[in-house]
Amino acid sequence: MTDICLMFEVHQPLRLNRNFHQDVLARPSVTKNDLFELYFNNNLNRHIFDRAARKCYFPANRIILEEIERFKEENRQFKVSYGISGVFIEQCKKWNRDLLESFRKLADTGCVEFLEETYYHSLSSLFSAERTEFIEQVKMHGEMIKDLFDFEPKVFENTECLYNNSIAQTIANMGYKAIVTEGVERILGWRSSNYVYKAKDSSIPILLRNYRLSDDIGFRFTARWWSEWPLTAQKFASWLASAHGQTICIFIDYETFGEHHWPESGIHEFLKWLPSEVMKWQNLNWNTPSEVIDMHKPVGEIDIQEHNTVSWADLERDPSAWISNPMQRASYESLKGLETLVKGLGDKNWLRLWRYFQMSDHLYYMSIKGGGPGDVHSYFNPSGNPIDAFVTFSNIISDFEARVVQELQKPELAAKWIMRQLPKNKGFTFYHKFAKPTKSEASSLKGFSEELKSVPIQSIEYHIERADFERWISQVLGDKKLAQKIGEIMKEGITGEKLRKILVAIIKARTKQLVEIGTKSEL
Repeated sequence: MTDICLMFEVHQPLRLNRNFHQDVLARPSVTKNDLFELYFNNNLNRHIFDRAARKCYFPANRIILEEIERFKEENRQFKVSYGISGVFIEQCKKWNRDLLESFRKLADTGCVEFLEETYYHSLSSLFSAERTEFIEQVKMHGEMIKDLFDFEPKVFENTECLYNNSIAQTIANMGYKAIVTEGVERILGWRSSNYVYKAKDSSIPILLRNYRLSDDIGFRFTARWWSEWPLTAQKFASWLASAHGQTICIFIDYETFGEHHWPESGIHEFLKWLPSEVMKWQNLNWNTPSEVIDMHKPVGEIDIQEHNTVSWADLERDPSAWISNPMQRASYESLKGLETLVKGLGDKNWLRLWRYFQMSDHLYYMSIKGGGPGDVHSYFNPSGNPIDAFVTFSNIISDFEARVVQELQKPELAAKWIMRQLPKNKGFTFYHKFAKPTKSEASSLKGFSEELKSVPIQSIEYHIERADFERWISQVLGDKKLAQKIGEIMKEGITGEKLRKILVAIIKARTKQLVEIGTKSEL
């Protein structure tokens, strides 16, 4: 018997405000609390949300609930799975709590599994090897699902099915039982997507989306040029029945049912009749991803290195939908580079705004691809074209960065900022004179002071001569006052153990001063 996994991605982005500059100038003053309304076009966001709720979410939820109840007492039940972004849930809470309640009713049936994902539908899994931001967002999402639906997600699907070995290992280390990604030929070769596999370098099982059958519904349902048009539930069920394998994963955007394909197309009727048409085939069964993983052992291994990262987007099915052209790469690097600054503020409101900018949709709108993928990018783009999308994003992210930097100039924040623990790639590595690294590294001002006490004096003299200490303290730690003092020592030409003693004393005094400033701010 072949298990059918029907999975839906439910997400609505927060589109940016193209008139941001004019709206800012129209206000006598702008506070932190004003920024959400200024950065995002919430009139448009609510309009699209309400339209999708009316045409898609409510009708589709009602149909699925009815079909679950229809087969509830049968040996074979109808089951589905949802991946719902945190941003979508926030919009439900803000604009339509009845919609949230309709998802709760689905959860109460016991025939619905909720998938784990990033709260902000972000590209954070690509940010760094440590993936601290990614892990934080995944945990946020799990807590939200548990709180709303009393359900603890066990199967993970990354934003747009982004996947590689390293992401899989991170998810495995977090304790999830499986991960979902795209069943693309370049990773499968001769093999079929209709089987359970395992990830290389970890034991976590992988479920692969059958993109041909998924896209028959998601993209080709209303395509009159398609030789299989019109697509009926009976026809689609027969295709499922004739396919071989352990499981067939049909994973599509939920907006397919009424928003991407309008109700007049017959898409709701298709959804209504699909469960019963599948039940007519004795070799088919509806199951959730967790149930499939419990029933089937992996038949092989999937090996996807980071340079070959997979997604479900466009013909390339890689990250190029978001990070391929210069506009996208510049925006992505700006966004990624803000992490340390924003988190240095220790303010949840600034952090929340930055995370809204991480939504993959913003970079998706900047794509300059042509052909079919280009048409899809244009369809979703609220700015009309990729250049305008880039200009809007750049203006807003630049304004945001300037405000964050301004916040960090406040004495109490500056003190904490300078004293922070840096990521490994931002720390200071001590070298010998001939560019040979020592074993000494520092990832904070305090650690730097400790290393100065024991590092070979030749290394200290080497870095003083090159002004390395001055640059690192100024540009990375952000302490221009301390950097200036160290620069003055360099001009005096002090060497040997006297140099070490003076440096340690200066840094010790500065550290004490910063601690006092930070402590006062907490009183």
